[in-house]
Amino acid sequence: PIICVGNLSVGGTGKSPMIEYLLNLLKTEKVAVLSRGYKRKSTGFQLVAVNDSVLKSGDEPLQFKNKFPRAIIAVDANRQHGIAELQKFSPAVILLDDAFQHRKVQAGFQILLTRYDELFTKDLMLPAGNLRESRGGMRRADIILVTKCPSELSQEKMREIEREIAPASYQKVFFTGIEYDSSVFNKQESMLLQDFMRKKFTLVTGIAKATPLVQHLNRLSGNFEHLEFGDHHAFSEEELKKLRTHERILTTEKDFMRLRNHFPAEQLYYLPIQVKFLNDAQPEFDQSIQNFINKKETR
Repeated sequence: PIICVGNLSVGGTGKSPMIEYLLNLLKTEKVAVLSRGYKRKSTGFQLVAVNDSVLKSGDEPLQFKNKFPRAIIAVDANRQHGIAELQKFSPAVILLDDAFQHRKVQAGFQILLTRYDELFTKDLMLPAGNLRESRGGMRRADIILVTKCPSELSQEKMREIEREIAPASYQKVFFTGIEYDSSVFNKQESMLLQDFMRKKFTLVTGIAKATPLVQHLNRLSGNFEHLEFGDHHAFSEEELKKLRTHERILTTEKDFMRLRNHFPAEQLYYLPIQVKFLNDAQPEFDQSIQNFINKKETR
C-alpha cells in the first residue's frame, strides 16, 4: 500500500506534520517514508540514519528519522526507483512525502493538503499564483485536508469551504489545525514553554510560513526578536556566527535539524507541532487510512 501526501501549491501546507501524524498512527506497522530530500547534496537513493547530516538526507527526512527511529526513511528524487528500493525491505505501507505531481507513481491513496488561508480554489497557476498544476488536479485525491485552520472555526464556515471545494462523491474533506507543544526541547533536555519565555529570546525560522508560530508566541506574550529566512535555508558560516551572538534561540523542529550541530545545547531550542483534527473527525480519518491498508493487505 502506498499513501501519498501532497498539495497543488508550492510549500507551506503542512505536509511534514501530516507525515508524522501517519507515522504515529501506524507505529505498530513496518512503515517506510520516501522523500525527495530537498536541498541535500547527496544523489540517488539514500537510507536516512539518525546521525546523518542535513547535507546527506535533507532536514525533513532527518526529522522523521529522529522522531520515529524504527521507521524506514529514505530519499530519492526518482520516486519510482525509491519505491522499488524500499519494497526490498517489505514494508507494510509506504508514505510518499510531496509526490502528488509525480504521475509515474501510482499511489493507492492520495491525501491533498490546502491551507485554510490560501485555498487552492482561490489560487492561480504559477507564475501568477502559487499552484503547481490546475485546480482540477484535486480530483485525484481521496481525502482533502484543509490545514492550519483556526481552532474556533465554525461549522458554518466549514460547510462554506466544503461547498467551495466541491468534492466528488468519493472524496472526503477534513479540517485540521496546528497544536503547539507545551514544552521546548534541545539536544539534552526539555523545558516548559512558559518557563522558557520568561526571558527574552530570538526566534529563528527558515520555513515557508512562519506567521502561525509568530502569532502563537505573541498570544503567549513572548518577548522575542524574529529572524526570518527562506524555506529550507542553508545557513552560511557568517550567518551562524551572527546567530551565535544571541543568548537564547528558539526555532522550529525542521530548522533545528540544520542548526543543532552548530550551537551548544543550552543555546538552541525547538518547539514541536502536531496536527489537530477539528470537529471530532480524527477517528473517521484514522479509520479511512486503516481501511485502505487492510483492503490492500487482503488482496
